[in-house]
Amino acid sequence: MPTLNWIGKDKVINHDLDIPYHVLDKKYVFNATTSDNMIIHGDNLIALKSLLPKFEGKVDIVYIDPPYNTGNEGWIYNDNVNDPHIKKWLGQVVGPEGEDLSRHDKWLCMMYPRLKILSKLLSKTGCIFISIDENEFSNLRLIMDEIMGGRNYVGTFIKQSKVGGGSDSKYVVKEHEYLLIYGKNVDYLPDFFVEHDSDYLKRYKESDVNGRFFWDTFARPGLKHPIVYDIIAPDGTIINNGWIHSKERFEKELKEGIIRIIKSKNGWSVQFKQYLNNCGKKPRSMTMDFGGTIEGKNELKAIFGNDKIFPYPKSSTFIKKLLKIIDNKSAVVLDSFAGSGTTAQAVLELNKEDGGNRRFIEIEMLEYAEKITAERVRRVISSYSNVNGTNGNFSFYELGEELFVNGNINPNINDYDLRQYIYYTVAKEAIDVTANYKNKYLLGIKENTSYYFYYEKEEKCILDDSFLSTIDVKTDSYIIFADACTLSNEELSEYHITFKKTPRDITRF
Repeated sequence: MPTLNWIGKDKVINHDLDIPYHVLDKKYVFNATTSDNMIIHGDNLIALKSLLPKFEGKVDIVYIDPPYNTGNEGWIYNDNVNDPHIKKWLGQVVGPEGEDLSRHDKWLCMMYPRLKILSKLLSKTGCIFISIDENEFSNLRLIMDEIMGGRNYVGTFIKQSKVGGGSDSKYVVKEHEYLLIYGKNVDYLPDFFVEHDSDYLKRYKESDVNGRFFWDTFARPGLKHPIVYDIIAPDGTIINNGWIHSKERFEKELKEGIIRIIKSKNGWSVQFKQYLNNCGKKPRSMTMDFGGTIEGKNELKAIFGNDKIFPYPKSSTFIKKLLKIIDNKSAVVLDSFAGSGTTAQAVLELNKEDGGNRRFIEIEMLEYAEKITAERVRRVISSYSNVNGTNGNFSFYELGEELFVNGNINPNINDYDLRQYIYYTVAKEAIDVTANYKNKYLLGIKENTSYYFYYEKEEKCILDDSFLSTIDVKTDSYIIFADACTLSNEELSEYHITFKKTPRDITRF
Protein backbone atom coordinates (compact mmCIF):
# COMPACT_ATOMS: atom_id res chain seq x y z
CA MET A 1 0.00 0.00 0.00
CA PRO A 2 1.46 3.41 -0.93
CA THR A 3 2.24 5.67 2.02
CA LEU A 4 2.80 9.39 2.22
CA ASN A 5 5.90 11.01 3.67
CA TRP A 6 6.27 14.68 4.58
CA ILE A 7 8.53 16.88 6.68
CA GLY A 8 7.64 16.37 10.34
CA LYS A 9 5.88 13.01 9.95
CA ASP A 10 8.41 11.24 12.18
CA LYS A 11 7.62 13.74 14.95
CA VAL A 12 3.83 13.38 14.82
CA ILE A 13 3.20 9.79 13.80
CA ASN A 14 3.05 8.67 17.47
CA HIS A 15 2.44 12.06 19.05
CA ASP A 16 -1.02 10.97 20.20
CA LEU A 17 0.75 8.70 22.72
CA ASP A 18 2.72 11.60 24.23
CA ILE A 19 -0.19 13.94 24.88
CA PRO A 20 -0.76 14.33 28.62
CA TYR A 21 -4.21 13.38 29.82
CA HIS A 22 -6.35 16.32 30.92
CA VAL A 23 -9.67 16.03 32.68
CA LEU A 24 -12.72 17.85 31.37
CA ASP A 25 -14.00 20.62 33.61
CA LYS A 26 -17.79 20.91 33.45
CA LYS A 27 -18.84 24.57 33.59
CA TYR A 28 -22.60 24.30 33.32
CA VAL A 29 -25.51 22.22 32.07
CA PHE A 30 -28.12 23.84 29.84
CA ASN A 31 -31.82 22.95 30.17
CA ALA A 32 -31.26 20.00 32.55
CA THR A 33 -29.47 18.96 35.74
CA THR A 34 -27.34 16.41 33.85
CA SER A 35 -26.75 15.83 30.15
CA ASP A 36 -24.92 13.31 27.99
CA ASN A 37 -24.53 15.85 25.18
CA MET A 38 -21.19 17.66 25.34
CA ILE A 39 -19.73 20.88 23.99
CA ILE A 40 -16.02 21.13 24.79
CA HIS A 41 -13.94 24.29 24.45
CA GLY A 42 -10.25 23.63 23.97
CA ASP A 43 -7.57 22.20 21.73
CA ASN A 44 -9.28 19.33 19.94
CA LEU A 45 -6.20 17.12 20.14
CA ILE A 46 -6.11 17.32 23.95
CA ALA A 47 -9.90 17.08 24.18
CA LEU A 48 -9.99 13.97 22.00
CA LYS A 49 -7.35 12.36 24.22
CA SER A 50 -9.44 13.19 27.28
CA LEU A 51 -12.45 11.39 25.78
CA LEU A 52 -10.62 8.05 25.42
CA PRO A 53 -11.16 6.63 28.94
CA LYS A 54 -14.93 6.89 28.56
CA PHE A 55 -15.49 6.73 24.80
CA GLU A 56 -12.83 4.58 23.13
CA GLY A 57 -14.71 2.22 20.83
CA LYS A 58 -18.04 3.84 21.67
CA VAL A 59 -18.49 6.61 19.06
CA ASP A 60 -20.75 5.52 16.21
CA ILE A 61 -20.42 8.44 13.80
CA VAL A 62 -17.64 10.97 13.38
CA TYR A 63 -18.20 13.95 11.12
CA ILE A 64 -15.45 16.54 10.75
CA ASP A 65 -15.06 19.60 8.55
CA PRO A 66 -11.36 20.41 9.07
CA PRO A 67 -9.54 23.36 7.46
CA TYR A 68 -9.39 22.80 3.72
CA ASN A 69 -5.95 24.45 3.58
CA THR A 70 -6.87 26.78 0.74
CA GLY A 71 -4.51 29.59 1.76
CA ASN A 72 -7.44 31.92 2.37
CA GLU A 73 -6.39 34.20 5.25
CA GLY A 74 -9.85 35.59 5.99
CA TRP A 75 -11.38 32.67 7.85
CA ILE A 76 -12.14 32.73 11.57
CA TYR A 77 -10.68 29.23 11.81
CA ASN A 78 -7.73 30.32 9.71
CA ASP A 79 -7.75 28.03 6.73
CA ASN A 80 -4.07 27.97 5.87
CA VAL A 81 -3.10 26.32 9.18
CA ASN A 82 -1.37 29.44 10.47
CA ASP A 83 -3.74 29.82 13.41
CA PRO A 84 -1.65 30.78 16.49
CA HIS A 85 -2.80 27.65 18.35
CA ILE A 86 -1.59 25.38 15.56
CA LYS A 87 1.65 27.34 15.03
CA LYS A 88 2.47 27.04 18.73
CA TRP A 89 1.75 23.32 18.65
CA LEU A 90 3.91 22.79 15.56
CA GLY A 91 6.76 24.63 17.27
CA GLN A 92 6.52 22.42 20.34
CA VAL A 93 6.05 19.09 18.58
CA VAL A 94 7.86 19.39 15.25
CA GLY A 95 10.46 21.85 16.48
CA PRO A 96 12.18 24.75 14.69
CA GLU A 97 11.81 23.01 11.34
CA GLY A 98 8.07 23.60 11.67
CA GLU A 99 8.65 27.20 10.59
CA ASP A 100 9.96 25.95 7.24
CA LEU A 101 7.16 23.52 6.48
CA SER A 102 4.96 23.98 3.45
CA ARG A 103 1.23 24.47 3.88
CA HIS A 104 0.71 20.78 3.09
CA ASP A 105 3.34 19.64 5.62
CA LYS A 106 1.73 21.77 8.34
CA TRP A 107 -1.74 20.50 7.53
CA LEU A 108 -0.62 16.87 7.63
CA CYS A 109 1.26 17.41 10.92
CA MET A 110 -1.87 18.94 12.40
CA MET A 111 -4.31 16.29 11.13
CA TYR A 112 -2.42 13.02 11.61
CA PRO A 113 -2.53 12.67 15.43
CA ARG A 114 -6.12 13.91 15.54
CA LEU A 115 -7.22 11.30 13.00
CA LYS A 116 -5.40 8.58 14.95
CA ILE A 117 -7.36 9.32 18.11
CA LEU A 118 -10.62 9.62 16.18
CA SER A 119 -10.02 6.12 14.81
CA LYS A 120 -9.60 4.82 18.37
CA LEU A 121 -12.86 6.41 19.45
CA LEU A 122 -14.88 4.77 16.67
CA SER A 123 -17.00 1.76 17.57
CA LYS A 124 -16.66 -1.54 15.71
CA THR A 125 -19.63 -0.61 13.53
CA GLY A 126 -18.74 3.09 13.34
CA CYS A 127 -17.69 5.27 10.43
CA ILE A 128 -16.09 8.65 9.84
CA PHE A 129 -17.19 11.29 7.32
CA ILE A 130 -14.65 13.99 6.40
CA SER A 131 -15.47 17.05 4.30
CA ILE A 132 -12.56 18.25 2.19
CA ASP A 133 -11.75 19.82 -1.18
CA GLU A 134 -9.03 19.11 -3.75
CA ASN A 135 -6.31 21.05 -1.84
CA GLU A 136 -5.78 18.12 0.53
CA PHE A 137 -8.06 15.37 -0.80
CA SER A 138 -5.26 13.19 -2.18
CA ASN A 139 -3.12 13.64 0.96
CA LEU A 140 -6.09 12.89 3.20
CA ARG A 141 -6.91 9.72 1.29
CA LEU A 142 -3.35 8.41 1.75
CA ILE A 143 -3.08 9.12 5.48
CA MET A 144 -6.56 7.70 6.08
CA ASP A 145 -5.54 4.51 4.29
CA GLU A 146 -2.53 4.39 6.61
CA ILE A 147 -4.48 5.07 9.80
CA MET A 148 -7.77 3.25 9.12
CA GLY A 149 -6.55 0.64 6.63
CA GLY A 150 -7.19 0.86 2.91
CA ARG A 151 -9.75 -1.96 2.99
CA ASN A 152 -11.93 0.16 5.28
CA TYR A 153 -12.36 2.86 2.66
CA VAL A 154 -16.11 3.04 1.98
CA GLY A 155 -16.42 5.65 -0.72
CA THR A 156 -16.47 9.34 -1.58
CA PHE A 157 -19.40 11.64 -2.13
CA ILE A 158 -18.87 14.42 -4.64
CA LYS A 159 -21.05 17.16 -3.21
CA GLN A 160 -22.14 20.34 -4.91
CA SER A 161 -21.06 23.18 -2.63
CA LYS A 162 -22.21 26.20 -4.65
CA VAL A 163 -23.91 27.15 -7.90
CA GLY A 164 -22.69 29.71 -10.41
CA GLY A 165 -19.91 32.21 -9.98
CA GLY A 166 -16.64 32.01 -11.78
CA SER A 167 -15.10 35.47 -11.68
CA ASP A 168 -12.54 34.15 -9.19
CA SER A 169 -11.60 31.17 -11.36
CA LYS A 170 -9.01 31.37 -14.13
CA TYR A 171 -9.78 28.05 -15.79
CA VAL A 172 -12.43 25.87 -14.12
CA VAL A 173 -15.24 27.04 -11.89
CA LYS A 174 -15.15 24.91 -8.76
CA GLU A 175 -18.66 24.00 -7.62
CA HIS A 176 -17.96 20.85 -5.64
CA GLU A 177 -16.16 19.39 -2.68
CA TYR A 178 -15.71 15.86 -1.35
CA LEU A 179 -16.93 13.78 1.54
CA LEU A 180 -14.52 10.95 2.32
CA ILE A 181 -15.94 7.92 4.17
CA TYR A 182 -14.12 5.20 6.12
CA GLY A 183 -15.46 2.49 8.39
CA LYS A 184 -13.76 1.30 11.52
CA ASN A 185 -14.18 -2.21 10.13
CA VAL A 186 -16.13 -2.70 6.90
CA ASP A 187 -16.91 -6.28 7.95
CA TYR A 188 -19.23 -4.86 10.61
CA LEU A 189 -20.32 -1.60 9.00
CA PRO A 190 -24.10 -1.56 8.43
CA ASP A 191 -25.52 -0.97 4.96
CA PHE A 192 -26.06 2.62 3.84
CA PHE A 193 -29.51 3.76 2.73
CA VAL A 194 -31.12 7.08 1.86
CA GLU A 195 -34.83 7.84 1.71
CA HIS A 196 -36.77 7.14 -1.46
CA ASP A 197 -37.77 10.30 -3.29
CA SER A 198 -41.17 10.65 -5.00
CA ASP A 199 -39.76 10.27 -8.53
CA TYR A 200 -37.98 7.07 -7.55
CA LEU A 201 -41.17 5.59 -6.09
CA LYS A 202 -43.22 6.24 -9.23
CA ARG A 203 -41.79 3.23 -11.07
CA TYR A 204 -42.96 0.81 -8.34
CA LYS A 205 -46.53 0.78 -9.65
CA GLU A 206 -47.56 -2.78 -8.81
CA SER A 207 -47.74 -4.68 -5.53
CA ASP A 208 -48.29 -8.14 -4.14
CA VAL A 209 -48.05 -9.78 -0.72
CA ASN A 210 -44.32 -9.09 -0.70
CA GLY A 211 -44.69 -5.35 -1.33
CA ARG A 212 -44.37 -2.85 -4.15
CA PHE A 213 -42.48 -3.81 -7.32
CA PHE A 214 -41.94 -3.19 -11.02
CA TRP A 215 -41.07 -5.63 -13.80
CA ASP A 216 -37.37 -5.38 -14.62
CA THR A 217 -35.38 -7.12 -17.33
CA PHE A 218 -33.69 -10.39 -16.40
CA ALA A 219 -30.83 -9.64 -18.79
CA ARG A 220 -28.28 -6.90 -18.20
CA PRO A 221 -26.19 -5.55 -21.07
CA GLY A 222 -22.55 -5.09 -20.10
CA LEU A 223 -22.55 -7.53 -17.17
CA LYS A 224 -19.00 -8.33 -16.04
CA HIS A 225 -19.86 -11.94 -15.22
CA PRO A 226 -23.09 -12.91 -17.03
CA ILE A 227 -24.63 -16.35 -16.49
CA VAL A 228 -25.37 -17.85 -19.90
CA TYR A 229 -27.97 -20.58 -20.48
CA ASP A 230 -30.98 -21.22 -22.71
CA ILE A 231 -34.49 -20.17 -21.67
CA ILE A 232 -37.44 -21.71 -23.55
CA ALA A 233 -40.34 -19.36 -24.39
CA PRO A 234 -43.96 -20.66 -24.31
CA ASP A 235 -43.92 -21.16 -28.13
CA GLY A 236 -40.65 -23.13 -27.94
CA THR A 237 -38.38 -20.23 -28.96
CA ILE A 238 -34.91 -20.51 -27.44
CA ILE A 239 -33.84 -17.29 -25.70
CA ASN A 240 -30.10 -17.08 -25.19
CA ASN A 241 -28.57 -14.22 -23.22
CA GLY A 242 -26.41 -13.26 -20.29
CA TRP A 243 -28.69 -13.60 -17.25
CA ILE A 244 -28.29 -12.03 -13.80
CA HIS A 245 -29.21 -15.16 -11.78
CA SER A 246 -28.45 -18.86 -11.97
CA LYS A 247 -30.62 -21.30 -13.92
CA GLU A 248 -31.73 -22.98 -10.68
CA ARG A 249 -32.89 -19.69 -9.24
CA PHE A 250 -34.61 -18.77 -12.53
CA GLU A 251 -36.60 -22.02 -12.56
CA LYS A 252 -37.60 -21.62 -8.92
CA GLU A 253 -38.72 -17.99 -9.28
CA LEU A 254 -40.53 -18.74 -12.58
CA LYS A 255 -42.71 -21.25 -10.71
CA GLU A 256 -43.30 -18.70 -7.92
CA GLY A 257 -44.42 -16.01 -10.36
CA ILE A 258 -41.49 -13.74 -9.57
CA ILE A 259 -40.25 -14.17 -13.15
CA ARG A 260 -42.35 -13.98 -16.31
CA ILE A 261 -41.72 -14.53 -20.02
CA ILE A 262 -43.85 -12.23 -22.18
CA LYS A 263 -44.18 -11.48 -25.87
CA SER A 264 -43.43 -7.95 -27.02
CA LYS A 265 -43.14 -6.31 -30.43
CA ASN A 266 -39.41 -7.03 -30.31
CA GLY A 267 -39.84 -10.69 -29.44
CA TRP A 268 -39.81 -12.55 -26.16
CA SER A 269 -38.78 -10.74 -22.96
CA VAL A 270 -37.74 -12.29 -19.65
CA GLN A 271 -38.58 -10.09 -16.65
CA PHE A 272 -38.50 -10.35 -12.87
CA LYS A 273 -40.15 -8.50 -10.01
CA GLN A 274 -37.83 -5.79 -8.63
CA TYR A 275 -39.16 -5.15 -5.12
CA LEU A 276 -38.91 -1.87 -3.29
CA ASN A 277 -36.43 -1.95 -0.41
CA ASN A 278 -38.34 -0.41 2.47
CA CYS A 279 -35.09 0.62 4.16
CA GLY A 280 -34.34 3.02 1.31
CA LYS A 281 -32.03 3.12 -1.67
CA LYS A 282 -28.28 3.10 -1.93
CA PRO A 283 -26.80 6.60 -1.90
CA ARG A 284 -25.08 7.73 -5.09
CA SER A 285 -21.58 9.18 -5.07
CA MET A 286 -22.60 12.12 -7.25
CA THR A 287 -25.05 14.01 -5.08
CA MET A 288 -26.83 17.32 -5.52
CA ASP A 289 -29.28 17.13 -2.60
CA PHE A 290 -27.10 17.53 0.48
CA GLY A 291 -27.49 21.26 1.04
CA GLY A 292 -24.83 23.85 0.29
CA THR A 293 -23.17 26.88 1.83
CA ILE A 294 -26.07 29.18 0.99
CA GLU A 295 -28.45 27.02 2.99
CA GLY A 296 -25.99 26.99 5.89
CA LYS A 297 -25.71 30.77 5.83
CA ASN A 298 -29.50 31.12 5.75
CA GLU A 299 -29.74 28.95 8.85
CA LEU A 300 -27.26 31.14 10.73
CA LYS A 301 -29.14 34.25 9.65
CA ALA A 302 -32.38 32.80 10.98
CA ILE A 303 -30.73 31.82 14.29
CA PHE A 304 -28.51 34.87 14.89
CA GLY A 305 -29.95 37.49 12.53
CA ASN A 306 -26.55 37.62 10.84
CA ASP A 307 -25.28 35.32 8.08
CA LYS A 308 -21.71 36.62 8.43
CA ILE A 309 -21.22 35.42 11.99
CA PHE A 310 -19.38 32.33 10.70
CA PRO A 311 -17.91 31.74 7.22
CA TYR A 312 -18.93 28.86 4.94
CA PRO A 313 -21.07 26.94 7.44
CA LYS A 314 -22.40 23.50 6.58
CA SER A 315 -26.18 23.13 6.64
CA SER A 316 -28.01 20.99 9.17
CA THR A 317 -29.82 19.34 6.23
CA PHE A 318 -26.48 18.04 5.01
CA ILE A 319 -25.52 16.57 8.40
CA LYS A 320 -28.99 15.09 8.97
CA LYS A 321 -28.81 13.21 5.68
CA LEU A 322 -25.48 11.75 6.71
CA LEU A 323 -26.88 10.68 10.07
CA LYS A 324 -29.89 9.04 8.40
CA ILE A 325 -27.61 6.97 6.15
CA ILE A 326 -26.64 5.13 9.37
CA ASP A 327 -29.78 3.56 10.84
CA ASN A 328 -28.91 4.08 14.49
CA LYS A 329 -31.26 6.27 16.52
CA SER A 330 -29.07 6.01 19.62
CA ALA A 331 -25.77 6.85 17.89
CA VAL A 332 -23.01 8.80 19.62
CA VAL A 333 -22.04 11.51 17.11
CA LEU A 334 -18.70 13.33 17.42
CA ASP A 335 -17.56 16.49 15.63
CA SER A 336 -14.09 17.63 16.69
CA PHE A 337 -14.05 20.69 14.37
CA ALA A 338 -17.41 21.94 15.62
CA GLY A 339 -17.32 25.44 14.17
CA SER A 340 -20.74 27.04 14.48
CA GLY A 341 -22.36 23.87 15.87
CA THR A 342 -24.19 22.53 12.81
CA THR A 343 -23.73 18.90 13.85
CA ALA A 344 -25.35 19.46 17.24
CA GLN A 345 -28.31 21.18 15.57
CA ALA A 346 -28.68 18.26 13.14
CA VAL A 347 -28.67 15.71 15.97
CA LEU A 348 -31.28 17.63 17.97
CA GLU A 349 -33.55 18.19 14.97
CA LEU A 350 -33.33 14.60 13.79
CA ASN A 351 -34.10 13.29 17.28
CA LYS A 352 -37.22 15.47 17.29
CA GLU A 353 -38.25 14.25 13.83
CA ASP A 354 -37.87 10.50 14.37
CA GLY A 355 -37.97 10.10 18.15
CA GLY A 356 -34.30 9.16 18.28
CA ASN A 357 -31.96 9.34 21.25
CA ARG A 358 -28.73 10.29 19.48
CA ARG A 359 -26.19 12.25 21.49
CA PHE A 360 -23.56 14.71 20.32
CA ILE A 361 -20.02 15.61 21.34
CA GLU A 362 -18.79 18.91 19.90
CA ILE A 363 -15.20 20.19 20.26
CA GLU A 364 -14.17 23.72 19.30
CA MET A 365 -10.76 25.17 20.08
CA LEU A 366 -11.39 28.84 19.29
CA GLU A 367 -12.92 31.47 21.54
CA TYR A 368 -16.30 31.47 19.84
CA ALA A 369 -17.08 28.04 21.33
CA GLU A 370 -19.33 29.70 23.91
CA LYS A 371 -20.71 32.73 22.08
CA ILE A 372 -21.41 31.01 18.75
CA THR A 373 -21.24 27.19 19.04
CA ALA A 374 -23.00 26.83 22.40
CA GLU A 375 -25.28 29.80 21.80
CA ARG A 376 -26.51 28.30 18.54
CA VAL A 377 -27.35 25.05 20.31
CA ARG A 378 -29.16 26.94 23.08
CA ARG A 379 -31.34 28.74 20.53
CA VAL A 380 -32.06 25.55 18.58
CA ILE A 381 -33.18 23.87 21.81
CA SER A 382 -35.30 26.80 22.98
CA SER A 383 -36.57 28.34 19.66
CA TYR A 384 -35.46 31.00 17.21
CA SER A 385 -37.24 33.25 14.71
CA ASN A 386 -40.45 31.34 13.98
CA VAL A 387 -38.91 27.92 14.50
CA ASN A 388 -40.03 25.89 17.51
CA GLY A 389 -37.32 24.53 19.76
CA THR A 390 -36.19 20.92 19.60
CA ASN A 391 -35.94 20.57 23.39
CA GLY A 392 -32.84 18.74 24.61
CA ASN A 393 -29.84 19.78 26.68
CA PHE A 394 -26.04 19.81 26.81
CA SER A 395 -23.11 20.16 29.18
CA PHE A 396 -20.42 22.76 28.47
CA TYR A 397 -16.80 21.87 29.31
CA GLU A 398 -13.41 23.53 29.37
CA LEU A 399 -10.18 21.56 29.35
CA GLY A 400 -9.15 20.97 32.95
CA GLU A 401 -5.89 20.13 34.67
CA GLU A 402 -3.47 17.35 33.77
CA LEU A 403 -3.91 14.11 35.66
CA PHE A 404 -0.23 13.93 36.59
CA VAL A 405 2.02 16.67 37.95
CA ASN A 406 5.74 15.88 38.02
CA GLY A 407 4.96 12.20 37.69
CA ASN A 408 2.54 12.12 40.63
CA ILE A 409 -1.24 12.06 40.71
CA ASN A 410 -2.58 15.61 40.71
CA PRO A 411 -4.37 16.02 44.07
CA ASN A 412 -6.89 18.38 42.45
CA ILE A 413 -8.28 15.64 40.21
CA ASN A 414 -11.64 14.32 41.35
CA ASP A 415 -12.13 10.67 42.23
CA TYR A 416 -14.40 9.90 39.26
CA ASP A 417 -11.94 11.12 36.62
CA LEU A 418 -9.04 9.35 38.33
CA ARG A 419 -10.89 6.04 38.54
CA GLN A 420 -12.02 6.38 34.92
CA TYR A 421 -8.42 6.80 33.78
CA ILE A 422 -7.01 3.99 35.93
CA TYR A 423 -9.54 1.43 34.73
CA TYR A 424 -8.97 2.42 31.11
CA THR A 425 -5.21 2.02 31.33
CA VAL A 426 -5.21 -1.35 33.05
CA ALA A 427 -8.31 -3.00 31.56
CA LYS A 428 -7.75 -1.49 28.09
CA GLU A 429 -11.42 -0.70 27.96
CA ALA A 430 -13.54 2.43 28.08
CA ILE A 431 -16.17 2.28 30.80
CA ASP A 432 -18.36 4.70 32.73
CA VAL A 433 -16.97 4.03 36.22
CA THR A 434 -19.59 4.50 38.92
CA ALA A 435 -19.68 3.67 42.63
CA ASN A 436 -22.27 0.92 42.27
CA TYR A 437 -20.15 -1.72 43.96
CA LYS A 438 -20.30 -2.38 47.69
CA ASN A 439 -16.53 -1.97 47.87
CA LYS A 440 -15.84 1.62 46.77
CA TYR A 441 -12.34 0.69 45.59
CA LEU A 442 -13.60 -1.79 42.99
CA LEU A 443 -13.32 -0.18 39.56
CA GLY A 444 -14.87 -2.92 37.48
CA ILE A 445 -14.75 -6.54 36.34
CA LYS A 446 -13.57 -7.70 32.95
CA GLU A 447 -13.08 -11.28 31.72
CA ASN A 448 -13.40 -12.58 35.30
CA THR A 449 -10.68 -10.24 36.60
CA SER A 450 -11.48 -7.67 39.29
CA TYR A 451 -9.73 -4.31 39.22
CA TYR A 452 -9.25 -2.39 42.47
CA PHE A 453 -7.83 1.10 43.00
CA TYR A 454 -7.14 1.37 46.74
CA TYR A 455 -6.31 5.05 46.99
CA GLU A 456 -6.98 7.94 49.34
CA LYS A 457 -5.50 11.41 48.92
CA GLU A 458 -4.71 11.97 52.59
CA GLU A 459 -3.53 8.56 53.77
CA LYS A 460 -1.29 5.68 52.79
CA CYS A 461 -3.23 2.67 51.55
CA ILE A 462 -1.70 -0.74 52.27
CA LEU A 463 -2.67 -3.99 50.56
CA ASP A 464 -2.79 -6.31 53.57
CA ASP A 465 -4.99 -8.94 55.22
CA SER A 466 -7.34 -6.24 56.45
CA PHE A 467 -8.00 -5.00 52.91
CA LEU A 468 -8.36 -8.56 51.60
CA SER A 469 -11.20 -9.12 54.07
CA THR A 470 -13.20 -6.33 52.38
CA ILE A 471 -13.16 -8.06 48.96
CA ASP A 472 -16.58 -9.63 48.49
CA VAL A 473 -16.46 -10.34 44.74
CA LYS A 474 -15.29 -13.77 43.60
CA THR A 475 -13.32 -13.74 40.34
CA ASP A 476 -10.47 -15.77 38.88
CA SER A 477 -7.88 -13.04 39.42
CA TYR A 478 -7.40 -9.58 40.93
CA ILE A 479 -5.37 -6.52 39.97
CA ILE A 480 -5.00 -4.17 42.91
CA PHE A 481 -3.40 -0.73 43.07
CA ALA A 482 -2.15 0.43 46.48
CA ASP A 483 0.69 2.45 47.97
CA ALA A 484 2.35 -0.61 49.46
CA CYS A 485 1.80 -4.33 50.01
CA THR A 486 2.54 -6.44 53.10
CA LEU A 487 1.30 -9.72 51.62
CA SER A 488 3.93 -12.31 50.80
CA ASN A 489 4.57 -13.54 47.28
CA GLU A 490 3.05 -16.85 48.28
CA GLU A 491 -0.17 -15.12 49.41
CA LEU A 492 -0.37 -13.05 46.24
CA SER A 493 0.02 -16.21 44.19
CA GLU A 494 -2.50 -18.16 46.28
CA TYR A 495 -5.19 -15.50 45.82
CA HIS A 496 -4.26 -14.74 42.18
CA ILE A 497 -3.48 -11.11 42.98
CA THR A 498 -1.31 -8.80 40.90
CA PHE A 499 -0.13 -5.87 43.01
CA LYS A 500 0.60 -2.53 41.34
CA LYS A 501 2.16 0.34 43.22
CA THR A 502 0.43 3.72 43.05
CA PRO A 503 1.32 5.77 41.06
CA ARG A 504 4.44 4.13 39.61
CA ASP A 505 2.57 1.32 37.85
CA ILE A 506 -0.13 3.53 36.41
CA THR A 507 0.64 3.28 32.72
CA ARG A 508 0.49 6.28 30.42
CA PHE A 509 -1.49 6.46 27.18
